Amino acid sequence: MERTLILVKPDGVKRNLVGEVLSRIESKGYAIVALKMMSADRELLTRHYAEHEGKPFFEPLVEFMASGPIVAVVAEGNRVIEGFRKLAGVTDPTLAEPGTIRGDLARDQGTKVVQNIVHGSDSVESSAREINIFFPEL
Repeated sequence: MERTLILVKPDGVKRNLVGEVLSRIESKGYAIVALKMMSADRELLTRHYAEHEGKPFFEPLVEFMASGPIVAVVAEGNRVIEGFRKLAGVTDPTLAEPGTIRGDLARDQGTKVVQNIVHGSDSVESSAREINIFFPEL
């Protein structure tokens, strides 16, 4: 079984959308195998977004992700990485299709970094790395 890391970002937590996101994951048929609400510090976020360090959006992204609690989730299922990314929708909520998490629940807030409710791992390799950052006990 494949696993992926999903983060409900501070905008999703603040807007009380955690239950909606979890419901969509479960309704799709994926199992939630780990879950925690946490505040992510700069060190953790720098490790998580290491591939973006030095890019113009890196600092605003880390600042946004540290601005409030997040919910970290490990979901499991056949092709869950690809499936959750399709469920989440494209990164830009204005372009995300209706029926996706971002298409239904997010919009462009005009902020320095896109606030789009969720993060999902983009590959088996990044999933393993990201799960280890947020759930080292797994």
